[in-house]
Amino acid sequence: MALSEEDRAYARDLFSGLGDVTTRRMFGGMGIYWNGTIFALMMSDGTLMIKGAGPFVDRLEEMGCERWRYTRKNGKGAAMPYWTLPGAALDDPEEAVALAREALQHL
Repeated sequence: MALSEEDRAYARDLFSGLGDVTTRRMFGGMGIYWNGTIFALMMSDGTLMIKGAGPFVDRLEEMGCERWRYTRKNGKGAAMPYWTLPGAALDDPEEAVALAREALQHL
């Protein structure tokens, strides 16, 4: 399922407080970039994921964010460095932007 224009606009608006936010379609979803650096994804089902690295990973896990995991064709599990965006940030652009800034500090 591909994202609608409304989904893409929502993500851009949510993170617009960062300034130079751009998006690029990928695999039915999209990458979300700030100054050319990817910091978040919107999955094809509309789920927003934020990139985690360093100590920010612990903070994401403390907030109850779930890591993106999937099963490869060979049956082995794999994990990507993206976590679900906390529910509170989905409705609060200030919280979403604060988390995005924190993510970008650790990339």
